[in-house]
Amino acid sequence: MKDILVTGTAGFIGFHLSKRLLETGYRVIGVDNLHPYYSVDLKKARLLELQKYSQFHFLQEDIVELENWKEKLSSYSIKKIIHLAAQPGVRYSLENPHIYIQTNVQGFLNILELAKELQIEHLIYASSSSVYGLNKNIPFSPHDPVDHPQSLYGATKRANELMAHSYSYIYRIPTTGLRFFTVYGPWGRPDMAYFKFAKAIYEGREIPVYGEGRLKRDFTFIDDVIEGILKLLDHSPKPKKEEKGKLLSPCESMVPFQIFNMGNHKPEEVLTLIQHLEFHLGKKAKIRFLPKPSVDVNETYADIEDIQKKIGFSPSTNLEKGISIVVRWFLDWVKRNPKI
Repeated sequence: MKDILVTGTAGFIGFHLSKRLLETGYRVIGVDNLHPYYSVDLKKARLLELQKYSQFHFLQEDIVELENWKEKLSSYSIKKIIHLAAQPGVRYSLENPHIYIQTNVQGFLNILELAKELQIEHLIYASSSSVYGLNKNIPFSPHDPVDHPQSLYGATKRANELMAHSYSYIYRIPTTGLRFFTVYGPWGRPDMAYFKFAKAIYEGREIPVYGEGRLKRDFTFIDDVIEGILKLLDHSPKPKKEEKGKLLSPCESMVPFQIFNMGNHKPEEVLTLIQHLEFHLGKKAKIRFLPKPSVDVNETYADIEDIQKKIGFSPSTNLEKGISIVVRWFLDWVKRNPKI
């Protein structure tokens, strides 16, 4: 049985990924601190689903305090790490900047140090489409410069990519960064737009919509993301040969380092998302339009050519289908958990 460490295992992506890894025969050592950024009850409910598998081993620990508990990992033979633990949220970073540095930067440094000590064969970590910031090239390519973040959250994710490269260079740790684009699906985060909108429409409450609902997001269904990560596990990066006179792009290197976009490659307006929710919930939304916050970008759109070439990544779930699946789960969930 192969051991794999998954951080953020009680989070949205971490839960779905851990479940699929367990189904494919891995022993998953899942780490999560159950931070109350959003409902801890929801996180515990996800853990209950994972604990149905005997090969799931859970550690309620904080990656920022890794030195205090890493000895607990000594009984496992961990050769791969998927690092998903982070402080999420673009707007929340305006109010609570310090936790982003502690968790997303210091925490990631601790994971890199762990990868060095364990001689990890492949470290996959979550980056974000937020790194593109003020970039005006559409679609966003991983070969584009990403030096002008629009939020502290995006800056911490770009910092992760640079830190990963330094460890790939110095210690030859194979690292893969994944720039996720608006991942959605069942068991999602209550702070994300589709979840908040669904709950408000269901309860007949008003929903705040920024930028007249014309902002576009590359909504990417969770199942497509998970299948992509699973395929990447066995495709660790190989150093790229240096070509004389040619500069390498931000997503490639002469060391075992790579970065991919993971998106649906089909941006949709937020109003379209709301229309799908209205249809599947059978209720009309009460919308209040608000100005676009400065940290929000007008559009996200993933160029996925590189990851298509690498692993044949091809998202198959359009927004209408994905939202229909979300709403089925949501209606069942809120009936059993009205306080979430």
